[in-house]
Amino acid sequence: MSLLPVAEALSRLLDSATPRHRFENVALDMAEGRVLAKGLAARLTQPPFDASAMDGYALRFEDAAAPGAEFRVIGASAAGHAFEGSIGKGETVRIFTGAPVPAGADSVLLQEDAEKLDGDRIRTTYPMRQRQHVRPRGQDFLEDEVVLPAGTVMDFTRLTVAAAMNHATLDVYRRPLVAILATGDELVTPGSVPGPAQIVASNTFGIAALARNAGAHVLDLGIVADNEDDITAAIGRAQVAKADIIVTLGGASVGDHDLVQATMIAAGMQLDFWRIAMRPGKPLMVGSLGDMHVLGLPGNPVSSLVCGVLFLEPLIRKLASLPPVKREAQAHAAITLAPNDQRQDYVRATLTRAEDGEWLAEPFPKQDSSMMKVFSRADCLIVRPPHAPELAAGAPCPVLLLRPDLLG
Repeated sequence: MSLLPVAEALSRLLDSATPRHRFENVALDMAEGRVLAKGLAARLTQPPFDASAMDGYALRFEDAAAPGAEFRVIGASAAGHAFEGSIGKGETVRIFTGAPVPAGADSVLLQEDAEKLDGDRIRTTYPMRQRQHVRPRGQDFLEDEVVLPAGTVMDFTRLTVAAAMNHATLDVYRRPLVAILATGDELVTPGSVPGPAQIVASNTFGIAALARNAGAHVLDLGIVADNEDDITAAIGRAQVAKADIIVTLGGASVGDHDLVQATMIAAGMQLDFWRIAMRPGKPLMVGSLGDMHVLGLPGNPVSSLVCGVLFLEPLIRKLASLPPVKREAQAHAAITLAPNDQRQDYVRATLTRAEDGEWLAEPFPKQDSSMMKVFSRADCLIVRPPHAPELAAGAPCPVLLLRPDLLG
C-alpha cells in the first residue's frame, strides 16, 4: 500500500464522520463550551418594562421642550421598587438606572441636568430629546424569540443571555466518548518501577488531554499486553461503553509484535488506510468498527501527539458539532531549511518576534520523534510539504500552532 498524502487522509477520515446528534440536558453552570441541540427561545421579555438607562428624573417630554421648565417631584422609582402611580402635567419622579419608567412619563432627564429648588421641585437646565435615556420594553429580546439557534457554542456571552432568558438548564449535544487503549508488553504506568526492558507509558495522558480539550469525554481502557485475547477484551469494553472513537496507542503496524491491526480486523473492523506520507507519524491506522471510529496512533510519543493534533482533534470536533480549532498560521523561517523528501514533515520549532514584528519559527536542532522534552518546549510545527525545495532564512513558512492562542 502506497503512502497516503496527509490532506487526503484527513479528508477521508472526516468524510466518514457524521455529527452525533444525541443530546442531554445540563445545568447552565455546566454548559460552557457545549453546543445547543435546540434553538433557545426567551421565556420572558427583556426588559419587561420601559426602563431608565440613567439616574435622573422621569417626566413628560412635552413639559420640558426647552430648558428652564419646572417640575414637582412626586415620588421615586428604583430597581425592584416601581413608582405606583401615574405622572401628570408638571410632575416628575426621581428615577434610578434599571427602574421602571412610571406611567405617563416618556423621557428621563439626567440628574446633572436638573437644578434642585425648594419644596421638592426641580428645574431643567439642558435641552431634552423625547424618549431619551429610556430603554423600551423588549429592546433586548421578546418572549418566545429564538435568540440562540441550534448549533450555537455556548461561551460566557451566550451563557449570560441564556440566563437572562430564564433558562436554568440547556439541551446540548452529548460529548463524543473516546476510548483510549495503550498496548505493549514494555509499558508500565507512571509511578511504577520499570523492568530492564520496560518504559513508562506516557501517550495516554497527552492524548486524553487533547481529546478533552477538543470536546470529548475519555474512557481509559488502560494498558494491555501484546496479546490478542487481551486486546479483544479491551475492544469489547469500548463497544459496551458505546464509544464513538477507539484510539489505540502502538501496535498498529504489521510487525511480528504489532497485533492491534490484525486483532481489530478479526473483531470486525473495516480498515480504510494505515500508512501516511508524513513524518513523524507514518503508521497511522484509520477504520471503523460498526458505528465506532477506529484511530490507531503510533506508539512513539511525539508521533502519537502529532497525529492526535492532525486527525483526532478534527474528528472529535466534527462528531461534537464544534468548529475546527484554528491552528494554521504564517511565520518566517529563522534559519535555512533543507529540501524535503516524499513525506510531509512537521518540524518542532519555537516562535519569537522579529524586530519588524514578524513571527520567526526556529526549529530545534534535533527532531528525533522520541524526544518528548523538545515537543513540550515547542510552540509550533513547521509544515514542510513533500518535495519542498530549500527554504531560505526569512522566507514565509506555514506553521501549526501547538497552543492556538499563542499569536493572540
